[in-house]
Amino acid sequence: MLVHAEKRRHRPSMWMWTTLLLLAALCFSTTQTANWCENVLEECRKNPSNWTKCYEDRILTCVPRRRGTPGFVRMNVKPSEEAEGNVTPDVRVQIPSSALQKIKGASALEEVMVVASVLNSTYFESPTETQNNTTPSVLGWRVLSVKGGTDPIKNLIEPIKLTFRSEENVTNGLCVFWKEPENLSGKGSWSTDGCQTKFNGEEFICSSSHMSFFAVLVNPEMSVGESHNTNLRYITYVGSALSVIFAVISFFIYMYLRRRGRSEKAIGIHMQLTAALLFLHLSFLLSGSWFHVVEDQDDGWACRGLGLILHWSLLATLTWLALEGFHLYLLLVRVFNISVERYLLKLSIVGWGFPTLAAMACGISGVYGKYILELKDKENPESKSSICWMSSEFKHRQVIGYLTVAFLCLVVLYNTCMLTLVVFKLYLIRSGNMGLKNSNQWRNVKKEKGLDLWKKCAAVLILSCVLGLPWGLASTTYISLSGVYVFTILNSLQGLFMFLWSVSLVCKSRSHRSTAAKDLSTQKMITASTSN
Repeated sequence: MLVHAEKRRHRPSMWMWTTLLLLAALCFSTTQTANWCENVLEECRKNPSNWTKCYEDRILTCVPRRRGTPGFVRMNVKPSEEAEGNVTPDVRVQIPSSALQKIKGASALEEVMVVASVLNSTYFESPTETQNNTTPSVLGWRVLSVKGGTDPIKNLIEPIKLTFRSEENVTNGLCVFWKEPENLSGKGSWSTDGCQTKFNGEEFICSSSHMSFFAVLVNPEMSVGESHNTNLRYITYVGSALSVIFAVISFFIYMYLRRRGRSEKAIGIHMQLTAALLFLHLSFLLSGSWFHVVEDQDDGWACRGLGLILHWSLLATLTWLALEGFHLYLLLVRVFNISVERYLLKLSIVGWGFPTLAAMACGISGVYGKYILELKDKENPESKSSICWMSSEFKHRQVIGYLTVAFLCLVVLYNTCMLTLVVFKLYLIRSGNMGLKNSNQWRNVKKEKGLDLWKKCAAVLILSCVLGLPWGLASTTYISLSGVYVFTILNSLQGLFMFLWSVSLVCKSRSHRSTAAKDLSTQKMITASTSN
């Protein structure tokens, strides 16, 4: 009996087990239903059409799982004071007392709550097309959310100030807020209404008359004034017109050289590249002036056709530039001994076939049409220009544009390597280390070792322009205004460089003929003297 009593005394009673189970269930339920601040964004994103409204409502009542959550600040201040604090080391918010007093239910004695948090810009559905037809670039991928009270805070007399420290190499930016669509089926967009921007070289200081989601849009393209835009347009059109004229002259010069017995393969490639350049600059002039000449500015079939021809001619020019580099490679490796059967025919199939197939595929997909380009003029923000190119309304226009740019980069990189190889070979020839003493192909080249260095440098520069290396100067347009001018001038005068190259070939041909004539006359004199 005593043993059984002792066991009952140490055995837990049923009500104790029941109490423990209820406490565990209560803790589990509390953990599952707690409005953790770290989970608000993920839960609100389940409804993409209205997630920003959900986030603003729940961020005021959420419970931080831990203190010091990165990118999240909750400030309890009196309306008579000023709310100020760092949300992150690079983002700071400053809210005047007049803005705090507009929070619903605010009184002089009780504190009000203001929440500021930093979100990743990828959560926002950036519009596929903005006014300048480029996807906006958000500084540091940071979007600052500022919320106080349940009702919207707007029309502030004293604006709130938001500071974004810039670690990127940018010289211009624009403070914007996220504007919700008027209906659930629409898309939100970045807007500058009520926002002002100041930049001191290191920080963007945004002033806003309302609370919302804020960011700084930076454009990778340099913003230039209306005067510079006008100058660049004149340079482009005048340079393209000159290129058309010089391309036609160059074409006839190459035909003349071909009849004179010059290398049929090299001259043939030069003629094909000249024709591609002629089509490119002609189509650019027609596409750029279409909306200035024709009164009907709709996106019609004529504009789509001009856009297709412009893209096709650009691809053809890039392809023939690559083939020029390929032919140069064969000359250096095979030493003027190319014995490929139907060499020009095969190159022509590649040079014209690839651009045709690519342009036809893009045309079937409906990519071509009216392209609207905003000129980014601060004095006249509505200044725009139109050209027949890839339509601004086409959804996947940027993908095709990126593929075209990638192809251009590959061509420039390949031809740069070929030009470097040419310069290296010329250096070896000049130093006499080529080891081609018995080669007839390099004998005439070695005789010209006494030419001035500046002539060789000029030839290399012209050759680099013929190979399309000025296209690589597109990277300088992101750095300075002078880079924009250099890029525009060099690439609009491609036809002139082809003309200079053709003239150099004519001079070289005359030099060879005069040298051959002197050798022949000398041989006749020796024969006559020996016969006497």
